[in-house]
Amino acid sequence: VKYLRKSFGRAKVLTGVDLVIHPSKIKLIIGQSGGGKSVLLKHLVGLMEPDEGEIWYDQEQMVGADLQQWAKLRLRLALLFQDGALFDSMSVGENVAFPLWIHQKATSEKAAVQARERLKELDLEASFDYRPSDLSAGEKKRVALARALIMEPEILFFDEPTTGLDPLLSDQVDDLIMLTLHRSQATV
Repeated sequence: VKYLRKSFGRAKVLTGVDLVIHPSKIKLIIGQSGGGKSVLLKHLVGLMEPDEGEIWYDQEQMVGADLQQWAKLRLRLALLFQDGALFDSMSVGENVAFPLWIHQKATSEKAAVQARERLKELDLEASFDYRPSDLSAGEKKRVALARALIMEPEILFFDEPTTGLDPLLSDQVDDLIMLTLHRSQATV
């Protein structure tokens, strides 16, 4: 990231951010509430376009990239949104399987097996047929984490992955993130 700038009206949120993230490493971005951390992440996955600056993945400049370039890159990325961004109209299992249907054209049966495995890792296998509205805030966060991990992406972005979780669940989520990093050599 080179000299990234973003304003909303007169509010300057990103004011020349420079950032290097090395492959297979963990990079933490710490700052006050409203400081632009989530806005930066949305730029890094192509959900927002900066006013100025550059975003590079490998040797490819993504600012101004077309939808096909972003679609290709997004196969390598996953973002766990701060609020989880689960689909209320889908079951927990369908929410987790969704990326497999969209990006890999997986069959319902194959996607369901993989979704169950991910949910089991997070002690949520019994919630497979529930709706997100049936879950606690912590369970929703873990379902969103399972969905983010389902395609085993090379690069994972987490926007406050343990916010709202009790200390034991926070540790469990942290452990799963570390396990994923070590197992897949993902960049986090």
